[in-house]
Amino acid sequence: MKRRSLLLSPVLFAPTLALAQGAAWRPNRPLTMIVPYAAGGGTDIVGREFANILSQKLGQTVVVDNRGGAGGSIGALAAVRARPDGYTFLYAVSSNIVINPHVYRTPQRDDPALVLVPAGIVANYQYILVANPRFPATNLQELIALAKARPGEITFSHSGNGGNNHLAGKLLNRMAGIDIGDVAYRGTAPALMDAVNGTVQFNISSPPPAIPLVRDGQLRAIAVTGAQRSPTFPDVPTVAEQGLPGYNVTGWHGVFYPAGTPAEPVAALRTAVAEIAAMPAFHEKLGRDGLEPLTGPVSIEAFTAQVRDEHAFWGRTIPELGIRVE
Repeated sequence: MKRRSLLLSPVLFAPTLALAQGAAWRPNRPLTMIVPYAAGGGTDIVGREFANILSQKLGQTVVVDNRGGAGGSIGALAAVRARPDGYTFLYAVSSNIVINPHVYRTPQRDDPALVLVPAGIVANYQYILVANPRFPATNLQELIALAKARPGEITFSHSGNGGNNHLAGKLLNRMAGIDIGDVAYRGTAPALMDAVNGTVQFNISSPPPAIPLVRDGQLRAIAVTGAQRSPTFPDVPTVAEQGLPGYNVTGWHGVFYPAGTPAEPVAALRTAVAEIAAMPAFHEKLGRDGLEPLTGPVSIEAFTAQVRDEHAFWGRTIPELGIRVE
């Protein structure tokens, strides 16, 4: 899987608006930021930090509205159907926008990648393969060799069907020509704990919950899923480095407005997102949470193209992987 270019031109992305010079719009009442997960989770924690900084920039309270369920699809749909007055927006992760519509077979009129207005990318992240320390494979090549010698006997855990980490494992199966089974859990914590106790051989997780378990020796880091090594785990090689060139499964945090929102609030939020994403103090917060700060400005045109490109990629790939959630 190749890294989607940030230089591709957006195709058929209907609600793209130009950034207004100055972005002078100022809200006169509190704003609502929809977070498509329950309070206390990783997305919610980072989203609330973003909302606190945004409220200072805009001079108004930003109220977090947690709308969890269906892997983030319920919250994304709430944003699609929200009143487009500039006072409601979505804080999402990439799976909510580019993956879920294909997993849940979302009609085009409700597909967030097709109908929401991008306001900007906040951060990037990738996943890490972590194994029980008693598992004989110490790197990915050994894991693949073991899986080929024992087809169907090795399993990995993940936090739910249709998520990025589930797809990361399925894509690994396809590209390596192996048959590793998967076990879905209701959340990351129980999925990791069953890798710790040996119920499953390994887990594919976002970095934050895996960090203390790796550092304490309860799990062994095998590989990261991005095109480059993670700053959180600089000594852990990528999947691509370990024999599967082109493998790349990453995600991002981003902000979106409902279609039809006036240009002035969209421009104001775009300006604020870019400023927050560049703040050193926010970078420090992201690093503590296992996320990867942006290394430079990403234009709204580039982010729009990235969203559309990833949406198209997973639209082709998910049916090939045989993944569907009813």
